Formats: sequence, C-alpha cells, structure tokens
Amino acid sequence: SDLLFPGCELTASTKSYTFQVDEADDSDHILALSVVCLTDGAKDECNVVEVVGRNHENQEIAVPVANLKLSCQPLLSLDNFKLQPPVTFRLAAGSGPVHLAGWHQIMHREDASFEEDDDLSEEEEEQELAPIMPAKK
Repeated sequence: SDLLFPGCELTASTKSYTFQVDEADDSDHILALSVVCLTDGAKDECNVVEVVGRNHENQEIAVPVANLKLSCQPLLSLDNFKLQPPVTFRLAAGSGPVHLAGWHQIMHREDASFEEDDDLSEEEEEQELAPIMPAKK
C-alpha cells in the first residue's frame, strides 16, 4: 500500500479542490483528512469547509467538517477522518486561505492476501492465547 496526499489550499479564488482516482484503477483508495487550518493571510472571519461526496443512492451531499476563525479556532484536528474518493473539499464561507492535510492510502488488490494469512482456526487461536492467571492476594 502507498501513502501520499500533498494536501490542498482553499482560498477566495480557489474555492474547491476535488480529489479523484483513475476509474480504471482497481485498487481500493482511502483518503483521510487529518488537519484543517487557517494559514498566513487569513482574516478573522468564519471559514466553513465542506466535504462534498455521494451517498449510497449516488446523490451528491455536502457536509460541513470545519468552521475556523482566526481569533477562536484557527486549527482543527479531524483525527484521520476517512473518505472514499472522489471527494471535493469546498470553502462554503469565508475567504481562507485554509490548508487541508491528510493521507491517501492505496491498497493494491494483491495486498489483500494478508487477510488470508490471518485466518487461524479456532483451535490454533486457543493454543496461542496464554491462560489468564488469578491475581495473587
């Protein structure tokens, strides 16, 4: 698997950024958002960042994930908020600049073989677990 995502910056002139993968690529992709923060030049105004994606019925949905203001919350940690590409990040309010950082993991189909190695029978699992000893009084 590969990890990469250079991040992006949303501003008054560049209000959205779309992260997409090649549709012909049969790998599994996970995009995780770690931090959203105001950067140099930001005004003391509300900057609302939305994530635009598709729901299970393939309808477009927009969900606000951050509301940043220089004087009270210039940075927000999103604890690796996982998304399924394609996804668009949009500055719904404010003029930024807002920087988004995270990681992109590519799971190649041949990497899926590790799951098969983990399938131990119940007997093998029981043998590997040490018995729990009572506490000494």
